[in-house]
Amino acid sequence: MTDARTTARLSAGCNSVRLPYDRSRVSPGIVHLGVGAFHRAHVAVYVDEILKRDSSWGIIGASLRRSDTRNALAPQDFLYTVVARDGAATTMRAIGSLLDVLDAHNQNRELIAAMTDPRIRIVSLTITEKGYCHDPATGALDPGHPDILHDLANPTAPVSAPGLLVRALELRRAAGIPPFTVLCCDNLPANGEVTARVVGSFARLRDTGLADFIAGEVAFPSSMVDRIVPATTDDDRRLVRETIGLHDAWPVVTEPYSQWVIEDRFPTGRPHFEAVGAELVKDVRPYELMKLRLLNGSHSTLAYLGYLAGYEFVSQAIAEPAFRTLIDELMTEEVMETLPRSVGDLSFYPAALLQRFANPALKHRTWQIAMDGSQKLPQRLLGTIRDRLARGKSITRAALGVAGWMRYVAGVDEQGRRIDVQDPLAKRLRAIADEAEGLPARYVDGMLRVSEVFGDELAESHVLRENLTGHLASLYRHGALQTVRNVIGVGR
Repeated sequence: MTDARTTARLSAGCNSVRLPYDRSRVSPGIVHLGVGAFHRAHVAVYVDEILKRDSSWGIIGASLRRSDTRNALAPQDFLYTVVARDGAATTMRAIGSLLDVLDAHNQNRELIAAMTDPRIRIVSLTITEKGYCHDPATGALDPGHPDILHDLANPTAPVSAPGLLVRALELRRAAGIPPFTVLCCDNLPANGEVTARVVGSFARLRDTGLADFIAGEVAFPSSMVDRIVPATTDDDRRLVRETIGLHDAWPVVTEPYSQWVIEDRFPTGRPHFEAVGAELVKDVRPYELMKLRLLNGSHSTLAYLGYLAGYEFVSQAIAEPAFRTLIDELMTEEVMETLPRSVGDLSFYPAALLQRFANPALKHRTWQIAMDGSQKLPQRLLGTIRDRLARGKSITRAALGVAGWMRYVAGVDEQGRRIDVQDPLAKRLRAIADEAEGLPARYVDGMLRVSEVFGDELAESHVLRENLTGHLASLYRHGALQTVRNVIGVGR
């Protein structure tokens, strides 16, 4: 199917999804590692706007784990629909910025060749926390990670993101091609620094000269991304087909809200991101911290406790008054005090987040948000807890979110049904729960010894231990909803 014919079909279905530029003139300028729903609803949309002004910034995507994205989008020339929904309106538009999606395993050589192409000036990433092959508690590369061990043994055919980046930079250096900028778009604090650290550490395991080159010549700006993107459902596909008269194998559904804050460090050039709504700054750390602790920390707390209480979707959980009050108090009474003043006035932000969580048009599953908690909690909740403990402040609500995670990863819900826990440490965490034999104090002791999550300092905190033990005892005895009511002072 040609681009022109595909675009015509889109245009015939609905004027709102017409491509506003000649896609045949678009050339690649970005390689993106980790083409998932979030990337296609966020970064790719910003780039799509840029292509109206500058056709040299098309995206070649890469899937590092599965080929399903490529399989779905290849027959439609990698065009897809973004659906933005809230309680008032639904809008649709076609996105043409994604020119190709390569499977890192089956098209490894092609992917490395694309990353070595002189036209590529940026390699961006949304590979989730576990894709960095690092210890989330310390941010250091895990040299024993299976993917890292593979890439050290097979440096010309890497499978990990650090391995791919280092190999491509090695080839560009050898060919005299300026290095690309590495732009992290994952929810990690100081995500550019984390990326630079794991890439540099991996390079040093391979070649100290190459590591020195990367440290001196490659830019790793941090960025903060914000848009809620649930997993696509068959109902979403049906909605697109009925609206525009075209079958889209993998549209993405999201909210109208979108934010992107980027550190302005791109030695080999960048698109005019600021012209399409992104904010360019010198230091993104305050924005990252704000988003991780307010939005993501609240989201995770709501997901674990909401799932345990029987709510499938976030909008259902936040509609329960007790949950809404808990999340509001978590943000306003615990998180806000830990944020730097340089973020500015955030008095509006908690109410705005509550409104976004309540969006009935977004079918965002609590189970989806609950994935990979062992990788997410250090950034989302434990940082808040650590800062408040240092100041002698209460951690009641944040600790309840962590206790909700512990109760969740034990693998059995409040009705005795098995929970499909998706987490790199799922088997180990379940074993700790089983060994505790239902005794909250023993379970907390075992979990606090998981250094990848809690590190050393928090594991020694008696205050955290007491909070977690009390919350867990209540979660097992009374259930999530009554425990939340007790914490906020309702129903005692």
